[in-house]
Amino acid sequence: MKFTKELVDTLADKLLIGLTEEENKLVLDEFDIIDQNMELITKIPDIEKVEPMTHTLDDFEYVLRSDEKEESIPIEKLLQNCKSHEGREIEVPKVVG
Repeated sequence: MKFTKELVDTLADKLLIGLTEEENKLVLDEFDIIDQNMELITKIPDIEKVEPMTHTLDDFEYVLRSDEKEESIPIEKLLQNCKSHEGREIEVPKVVG
């Protein structure tokens, strides 16, 4: 499938993002680069015989650490860093208008 200006505009409208002419051209240019790279991939000899990777790192391992109980900092000491608090509750600046 070839991406066209009309197709990009239609998809952008469905996503409710609307694109300017400049943005549309940028998207089309990006898809052209992707298409060129896909063409290069198909020219690799015997590529169809290669099994797809499920993970980028073949030797990927992970080890879960055991949970260890740690001493907590007393709440009174933490509240010393606050400008204003009432009991254990602190006042924070309003961030939503």
